[in-house]
Amino acid sequence: MALMERVTTLLRANVNDLIDRAEDPEKMLKQLLLDMENQLLQVKTQVAVAIAGQHQLDRRQREQQEAALSWRGRAELAMGKGDEDLARLALERAVHHDELAAGFAHQTAAQRAEAENLRSVYNQLQTKLQQTQAQAEMLVAEHRRARMVGKAAAAQRALESKPVVRGGALGRMRAKVQGAEAENYASRAMLEGESLEEKFVKLEREERVERLLAEMKERRMLEAG
Repeated sequence: MALMERVTTLLRANVNDLIDRAEDPEKMLKQLLLDMENQLLQVKTQVAVAIAGQHQLDRRQREQQEAALSWRGRAELAMGKGDEDLARLALERAVHHDELAAGFAHQTAAQRAEAENLRSVYNQLQTKLQQTQAQAEMLVAEHRRARMVGKAAAAQRALESKPVVRGGALGRMRAKVQGAEAENYASRAMLEGESLEEKFVKLEREERVERLLAEMKERRMLEAG
């Protein structure tokens, strides 16, 4: 189905690759997040429809099972009155309802599997959206810092290339100070960007280790019990 194809494409999307190819990274990220939110809403609707269909099939199955049970009771009543032919007809009706119940049971199982699959896709897309939102914030910040560094470097080049008409020594000294400030600012911006990313990587690694450790402890306690 077209919806699942679009969702699969979004789940496989590599944000870093998209950033590298985009002319306007911020605009591209905003559109990507909007697409994810729209698809998430559509998948959520499909999950609700699938679950509603499952409940309806469950109800139809129960109705057929109850009908079969009722006809068996009538067959017992007919046999108690000595009417074997009537009992046979009631049993035939009961078997018919058994077959219908079995058919609905099969459809219910298929519908339940479909609902679970859609629910899994919804959870994956929701997680992907949350990760992309966090990643987008960092990438946009890095992109803006990079533009600021570029502007600072351009300003420095302009100052160095501008001829000094008056106060030659003072003008050259001022240009050097401003250039050094721009370089320091660019260096701090780049270091801050690396430090921020490293902090997130370390935090995610620690969280993953703690989760695995907790799962291991719980499994060993269950085995010991």
